[in-house]
Amino acid sequence: MFFCIKPLYLHSRKANILTKYIHMRLFKTVLCAVAIVMGASGQAQGLKDAYKDYFSVGVAVNMRNLGNDKHVAIIKNNYNSITAENDFKPQSVQPQEGQWNFRNADAIADFCRENGIKLRGHCLAWHSQVGQWMFQGANGGQATKEELYARMKTHITTVMQRYKDIIYCWDVVNEAVSDGGSDPLRNSQWKQIAGGDEFIRKAFEFAHEADPDALLFYNDYNAAVPAKRDKIYNMVKEMKEAGVPIDGIGMQGHFNVYEPSLEDIEAAIEKYSEIVDHIQFTELDIRLNREMGGQLNMNRQGEELTPERKKMFEDKYTGFFEVLRRHADVIDVVTFWNVTDADSWVGVSNYPLLFDRDANPKDVYYKIVNFTPTQKEKDAAAKSVKKAANKAADEKAALAKKNYRK
Repeated sequence: MFFCIKPLYLHSRKANILTKYIHMRLFKTVLCAVAIVMGASGQAQGLKDAYKDYFSVGVAVNMRNLGNDKHVAIIKNNYNSITAENDFKPQSVQPQEGQWNFRNADAIADFCRENGIKLRGHCLAWHSQVGQWMFQGANGGQATKEELYARMKTHITTVMQRYKDIIYCWDVVNEAVSDGGSDPLRNSQWKQIAGGDEFIRKAFEFAHEADPDALLFYNDYNAAVPAKRDKIYNMVKEMKEAGVPIDGIGMQGHFNVYEPSLEDIEAAIEKYSEIVDHIQFTELDIRLNREMGGQLNMNRQGEELTPERKKMFEDKYTGFFEVLRRHADVIDVVTFWNVTDADSWVGVSNYPLLFDRDANPKDVYYKIVNFTPTQKEKDAAAKSVKKAANKAADEKAALAKKNYRK
């Protein structure tokens, strides 16, 4: 019996070694295949692919991002909409009347054309980052209403027509609604010269004349806070009823881990969808400290990233995306405001984005990408893929890419 068993044992041992060898080779082959699929940015499936049936996923970029290979890889793998963080703002493209500076704006537009990524325009009329020449009269005092509107029209027409082949929508007026008080409008120089909200109406009229195909948005922060939400709603509703060509509302989304509540965010989406067909979250980040909104005077220091706060951060992001998926039928685009924590305008210690200071995806990134949709989310997605505006924007980017390569 020993002479019979021993050969069988030896044969079995050799078979095991051979099997292990085959398994190791297969494992290495699979790893190589996964590495190829994952690409340079380190994710097998990017955000844009995970949400292709729901809405586009965008990101705000600057020239530093486009000069960083790792950032470019993240952008290409995850985003199918781009916003220029600062380079299309009035001060950037026209620092003095008639003196145009399109260098950075052209570079970002060409990046989008080359890669077939649609571009959001941000922004045309804002109380900040606009040259004082816009509001100064020829005699050195305050400009007249007629001077203001003439300059506004020239600015809007020049910028929009230059990029109409790649920009599919514009934040036409940014942050014109007040944060508090009984007056619904911010007491900006625009309002002071116009004497009311006429400058908003004029901006949308000029924008529609410049590019009739572009979707036109009113954009603001704290748009989910009930008091400000109602001001925005009432203003847009009245203007649309008067024929002002406002297509959608941009909810910036500069949140923190404490507020606004997911319930307030969802209530705002539902309320705005009564008056517009297009809602976009245009400037998404979530801070660790208790500040929120778009005020430029802020604390860029976050609270300590404890395990409890990390969980709050992840719960806020995942819960927010659940809300977004439920309303994909009215939400076109969700745009993150910067690529990584390192270049976030709210400061790296606020831990605000899905990619950390070293451009690595955080745990919450995978939770957002790898989701199991509910039936309500599936129903919203089924309506979303039929939206003509989304298809038109993608077709515009594809045509711009084709023409750019000629």
